[in-house]
Amino acid sequence: MPDPSVMKMSRFGVSVLLLPLFVDKVMGFGSETDWLWYHNKFDLSAKKLAEELEGWLRESGLTKSHDVRGVIAPHAGYSYSGRAAAYAFGNIDPTNITRVFLLGPSHHYYTLKCAVSTATVYSTPIGDLPIDLEVIEELKATGKFETMDIRVDEDEHSMEMHLPYLAKVFEGHPVKVVPILVGALKPEAEAMYGQLLAKYVDDPKNFFSVSSDFCHWGSRFNYMHYDKKHGAIHRSIEALDRMGMDIIEAGNPDAFKQYLSEYDNTICGRHPISVFLHMLRNCSTKIKINFLRYEQSSQCKTTRDSSVSYASAAAKLDA
Repeated sequence: MPDPSVMKMSRFGVSVLLLPLFVDKVMGFGSETDWLWYHNKFDLSAKKLAEELEGWLRESGLTKSHDVRGVIAPHAGYSYSGRAAAYAFGNIDPTNITRVFLLGPSHHYYTLKCAVSTATVYSTPIGDLPIDLEVIEELKATGKFETMDIRVDEDEHSMEMHLPYLAKVFEGHPVKVVPILVGALKPEAEAMYGQLLAKYVDDPKNFFSVSSDFCHWGSRFNYMHYDKKHGAIHRSIEALDRMGMDIIEAGNPDAFKQYLSEYDNTICGRHPISVFLHMLRNCSTKIKINFLRYEQSSQCKTTRDSSVSYASAAAKLDA
């Protein structure tokens, strides 16, 4: 039987044995068949991955700004959403940031709470990201957070897909991460967690990476909202997504809840986004969210088609 403290990472196209610094605590990600999340080639090395991320960041043409305090970015396979995600991560000036709070939805594990990691390090092919154990303990001490089983953590791709970009952007800059798995929260719980986490927004050394894809459209997603006044199906999907994006930019979690209730748009990161909106509502720092990129995996033209939407945003100090 293999040592459970030695995790193998292969979603990035490389098979790296991670030697245990702490038994069961040093965590890589993925299974032997999950390379598709990252690329459509088997030969994707760590060097190739870094070059690809660098290329997308460069092509975004964004200027890094210390005023950017958070991002909303997609978490699909890089061959689908990697380019769009660069329009979020390309805004980050890592100079004065020492901690990144990572908020991602739970795709496989059902909980009505938020959960924190039990790992000590997240390892990626580009570099390691140590977990801020002190803040994890602070959050656990509130009595409001569960702890994730290591296998739940390992299986969840929503936070995983942000890690290589974070490792690349913060290369050469010491930074720790605070992973928070956001469960199927009730509106009252979203507000509570937002209030609890708001104090961290007021520390300029903290950064926030919120993980979400947008509309999952098609019969395989059991969601086929179509408003014919917009023309083609893909244009209806975009109009629906942009309606939600406008509400997020307005910073109103109550309006966002109403939008989701009315249209049930399949935004998988609806709960992390809602928590983030409540954080911004309750902090002392004035921050404005602006979406910078929108893409779809394909353009739906018939009811036999399907697509997933990707939107990238920056949360910036609003003078």
